[in-house]
Amino acid sequence: MASALVVFATITGNNEDVADIVTEAFEDLDVDVEEVEITQADPSDFADVDICVVCPYTYDEGALPEEGLDFYEDLQEMELAGKIYGVAGSGDTFYLDDYNVAVDKFAAAFDKSGATRGADLVKIDLEPDTDDIKTLTTMVEQLVAKANTTD
Repeated sequence: MASALVVFATITGNNEDVADIVTEAFEDLDVDVEEVEITQADPSDFADVDICVVCPYTYDEGALPEEGLDFYEDLQEMELAGKIYGVAGSGDTFYLDDYNVAVDKFAAAFDKSGATRGADLVKIDLEPDTDDIKTLTTMVEQLVAKANTTD
């Protein structure tokens, strides 16, 4: 059975909602999953699971979550070859070019760690709606399928 860790950072609660949806989708697929707020997590925790997911928010004009900067820096130094990752985050299209760039930055950090992207990156405008839930569920299904083919 695959295992997953979902790490989230949130101000408004939207990214916690995203993480909750992702976690529930993993549970529905009988994946052993844990959900942790970013200040309570360490990138080394990803060494103990098959699937790594981060749900970050983008602050102001493209800034990463302040409370997640150490996590982000440390993630780039990790050796996560053989791990499958996904990144999904809520943002605000009001910020135009800076919309949800934390999703891209965390994906780049995972790439640097040697992890394999298992699904498309998911960017959600504000609070997740019904369509977003379907998109997140599809992301999780892709991550689990990818993890099961690399065992």
